[in-house]
Amino acid sequence: MLSCRKTGEQENLYNMNFSVIGRKWLSLTGVVFLFFLLGCGGGNPYTQIDTPTRGEIRVAIDDSYRLLMESEIYAFETEYKYARIDTFYTTEVSVFEEFMNDSVPLIIVNRKLTDQESRILESQQIVPKTTLIAFDAVSLILNNDNEHSKITYDQVEGMFSGRITRWNQIDPASRLGDIKVVFDHYKSANPRYFKELFQLDSLPPCCYAVESNQEVIRYVERNPSAIGVISVNWISDRRDSVSNDFLSRIKVAAISNPGNAGPEANYYRPYQAYIADGSYPFRRNVFCINRQTYSGLAYGLSAYIAADKGQLIILHSGLVPATQPIRIVEIKR
Repeated sequence: MLSCRKTGEQENLYNMNFSVIGRKWLSLTGVVFLFFLLGCGGGNPYTQIDTPTRGEIRVAIDDSYRLLMESEIYAFETEYKYARIDTFYTTEVSVFEEFMNDSVPLIIVNRKLTDQESRILESQQIVPKTTLIAFDAVSLILNNDNEHSKITYDQVEGMFSGRITRWNQIDPASRLGDIKVVFDHYKSANPRYFKELFQLDSLPPCCYAVESNQEVIRYVERNPSAIGVISVNWISDRRDSVSNDFLSRIKVAAISNPGNAGPEANYYRPYQAYIADGSYPFRRNVFCINRQTYSGLAYGLSAYIAADKGQLIILHSGLVPATQPIRIVEIKR
């Protein structure tokens, strides 16, 4: 009987040890499995916790579209209360650096990825999605005391190529002196745009850069001989107090089409209708580029901007929606 009781105690001890070992094994297996799940796909294990309508991401945006995107993101976060968009407004060069370094999953810019940039991402098994969201324009702004409000396309090309350096080359009767062309930043999209448009290796000495679009407007406001180069979004939204303030301090140049320089030439300012029908010559596209490999918040925001509500905000901002038709009404006097 004593031997039998001893055997039973040993069996209970064995069962207890097995239970403890089993719990430890299951716990260890769970930890290993968790690390396996977090490790799948490489990189930061927290990158896939967002969905199209919730979570938090950081978005890099060309400063040309600050006013537009402030409205878009406010509307998006209002509709989706669990979504948080951390915005980073900077130059075009810095936007693409952030994107290529995987510091941001989404960017708002006015050029597509280059072939080299696409190849680098493809080598990382990333296929970015590019969505056309709007049509924008580069506007030339003038001091209110500048009597020249109309400039031909060929004269603009002459300024950027260095052939035209003084205002009396545009109008022999002009009392203004040297032309000073001012950009928002030397790393911004605007100098790149004109270098590519006119096929230039570099810009002439009459071109200068400050630090922001606001500084361009301030510089032109103080210097009658200056021409400022900014995105039209900074002066296109008539409902926005910032745009209205800027428009009261400068005027916008009207530009003719290439080769159209005679007395009967037509001149166009970067109004929505002239951007939409292509009459204004310095037009460009605006894109959302998303590098997320899953359906996350970057996809949700870009889809929202390209859909009805986001396109309506673009229309009200003074730009031209890319995915929604607009109606142009001609008013004859």
